[in-house]
Amino acid sequence: MVFEGFASLNPVLQALLGTLFTWGVTALGAAGVFFFKSIRQRVLNSMLGFAAGVMIAASFWSLLAPAIQMAEESGGPAWMPAVVGFLLGGVFLWVVDRLLPHLHIGMALDQAEGIKTRWQRSVLLVLAITLHNIPEGLAVGVAFGAVAAGLPAATLAGALALALGIGIQNFPEGAAVSIPLRREGMSRWKSFLYGQASGMVEPVAGVLGAALVLLIRPILPYALAFAAGAMIYVVVEEIIPEAQQEKDTHAATFGAMLGFALMMLLDVALG
Repeated sequence: MVFEGFASLNPVLQALLGTLFTWGVTALGAAGVFFFKSIRQRVLNSMLGFAAGVMIAASFWSLLAPAIQMAEESGGPAWMPAVVGFLLGGVFLWVVDRLLPHLHIGMALDQAEGIKTRWQRSVLLVLAITLHNIPEGLAVGVAFGAVAAGLPAATLAGALALALGIGIQNFPEGAAVSIPLRREGMSRWKSFLYGQASGMVEPVAGVLGAALVLLIRPILPYALAFAAGAMIYVVVEEIIPEAQQEKDTHAATFGAMLGFALMMLLDVALG
């Protein structure tokens, strides 16, 4: 009954609700700061690895594979939308990475990336996680837009599975922002507010993604691949290096394996 009611909603509204869910899970993870003042580096690395695994699996199962199938059904070269969209997604995130001021967890303030600014360290840390969330919100929005296009390769269950998977990996991401901020001396409430704020970009990106593919249906396979490319860029450029700063990299590796397996399970079982 609930599923049927959700299916009857406008796809842009579906994307909004889906990304509000992922934002809410980010806030739930950030609420861990009320119970913990610090987090072991090994645990943090496993969390980041888990997030990387989910994003890698989602990039193929929920985005690239449907993009290739849609291209095959349209009669054009099956590889073109996937390759072109994927590379454009990476280039887009590279540009954002070069421009957006941000600082990764564990780095000194003088190691901040992007345009030079005098913003506080806490703001730069939040922006680093916000950078992760742009392609995540975009992916969820494009997935719901693809369902509305009526193509067999895109299903509502698959879009919901993607939103669920992104939401699950947002839980450790929220904690990975708020708890280190608390450790640096920020109050619990302020740490929580900053942690959940990192997920606020997802509803914006989700609505834009859904609206765009509805307005310009021919770009749908490219949009799916674009979101995949953006996510893989974030994984390789940001998350994996952060997760493997310690000599013992096994926690991050096992976290990535678990995240990949979980997202694959969700997509295959529900999609």
